[in-house]
Amino acid sequence: MSDYGTLHEDNGRYALRFERYFPYSPGDVFQIVTNPDDFVQWYPFATGEMDLRTGGKIAFDDGEGTVYEAVITELDEPHTFAFREVDDYLQMSLQDEKEGCRLIFIHTFDDEDMIMYVAAGWHRCLDVLSQIINGEPIEWKDNAVELREHYQKAFHLKE
Repeated sequence: MSDYGTLHEDNGRYALRFERYFPYSPGDVFQIVTNPDDFVQWYPFATGEMDLRTGGKIAFDDGEGTVYEAVITELDEPHTFAFREVDDYLQMSLQDEKEGCRLIFIHTFDDEDMIMYVAAGWHRCLDVLSQIINGEPIEWKDNAVELREHYQKAFHLKE
């Protein structure tokens, strides 16, 4: 299976779905996904402030004066971590598979004009998350332009 995301329509909104397989237990991967110190390394604008409970808040700062919070809507260790970030909904699910687990990452949002940018951004972020989970050094590849072009063509988006 490819690391590329897929696009779906969900109740009039857009949902980007990415899947990644890891040769680790869901519990091991869940700990990394929800660890504030790891979260800030791969999740955009994360500050490391996270109240890890249903109804808890996650703090974000874009570095340009915009500070906002997400609310954790689902926390079912070691299988689901979901939150509402402004009008967007993000869900990370871990499913047992073979001798490891599959991470399913879904971002649901409204802005059609941002699809290829959001897809390329998450692709890059999930590449870094994979590096963290696999104990590799973090390397942000310079591939945003190529990924945007891929997603624009794959999703048949206007230029």
